[in-house]
Amino acid sequence: MIKLQATQNFDIVTGTRYSQGGGVSGWGMWRKTMSCGANYLAQTLLSPGVSDLTGSFRLYRKEVLTKLIEISVSTGYVFQMEMMFRAKKLGYKVGEVPITFVDRFFGESKLGAQEVLGYLKGLCYLFTQVD
Repeated sequence: MIKLQATQNFDIVTGTRYSQGGGVSGWGMWRKTMSCGANYLAQTLLSPGVSDLTGSFRLYRKEVLTKLIEISVSTGYVFQMEMMFRAKKLGYKVGEVPITFVDRFFGESKLGAQEVLGYLKGLCYLFTQVD
């Protein structure tokens, strides 16, 4: 990520599970379906210019991160989407590297009905933004 940022002068470099060489390990079919579906829906509605809108493995230039945090209003899963959505609207240059996400060994996922509902509400909110 650092090498790509330095050689291509990207403002943000994001790890993606959804490009050649990327993926997930340790997820069941339900979780893969939910993740792919959420990402597809966001891609369709927001056209963010990145392949993995719901991931959070990213490298930001400090001033870019500061600006995006300053103008973002979402929390939870939607925050990750909003950061990339706003980055595209502001014209920041974004690069991607494939990653393999490995599921946690301890604890449980927080993904439940409330998170799904919050995601859908956040997606609708971002879709209606016309900055």
